[in-house]
Amino acid sequence: MQHGIHFISGLPRAGSTLLAGILRQNPGFHAGMTSPVGTLFMALLRQMSQENEFALFIEERQRKAVLAGLFESFYQHIQAEKLVFDTNRLWCGKLPALATLFPDAKVIACVRDLPWVLDSVERLIRRNKFEPSKIFNFDPGGTVYNRVDGLLGMNGMVGFAYNALKEAYYGEHADRLMLLTYETLTRTPAKAMAAVYDFIGAPPFAHDFDHVDYAEDEFDARLGTPGLHRVAAKVQHIDRQMILPPDVIRRVENDSFWTDAKRNLRGVRVV
Repeated sequence: MQHGIHFISGLPRAGSTLLAGILRQNPGFHAGMTSPVGTLFMALLRQMSQENEFALFIEERQRKAVLAGLFESFYQHIQAEKLVFDTNRLWCGKLPALATLFPDAKVIACVRDLPWVLDSVERLIRRNKFEPSKIFNFDPGGTVYNRVDGLLGMNGMVGFAYNALKEAYYGEHADRLMLLTYETLTRTPAKAMAAVYDFIGAPPFAHDFDHVDYAEDEFDARLGTPGLHRVAAKVQHIDRQMILPPDVIRRVENDSFWTDAKRNLRGVRVV
């Protein structure tokens, strides 16, 4: 990783796969859907903690070296001249560690109004009506209310990501965070990508927003959720009506804190 690393994080169903699909058009970049690195990172942290009696023999500098080495080892097959983007929703909750390991790294957090995030997940579940999803532990029962409760829980797919995002947004390393809204990415992709390139300090690149074509169909099939990481060839915003009950919408309709400039206490860039 001679050209360094940046991170894609934020909310699910908010454009992170689309962003990666666009970025990978640049021959100088490596990007993709959520990688295994985050899970490995957390496992190493735990194994080097005091839970392991042999942690007595692991010094702080060794912990840092092992964790930095994880990224180097995982991406060793990537051409050295490429800039790496690693995607995982947990990175917003690990900014202090990332700032220490990679002082020049930036985090691009994809965000979307929560009602639309929940609606997107629900549409995906209903589209795959005959295949239970790992998102809900392959449980075919329940209603939209059960599913929303699970998603919004502290460890839920949406709840965890949302809380990690707030931690980063209000934290001491917010200067290395940029929020990219789904609306900007899909309505004005050229503006969105110009902001991304400016944020990371990379020279501009002419992306083809009519031919993105990125999917991980085999991975999605294993999750019982076909289409989870599939983006349409043309970047565009499609207006549609929500399928969520009105009371579910009201539950989260005021939770998009990044839209209120008065709550942006650290001047985070929101595009």
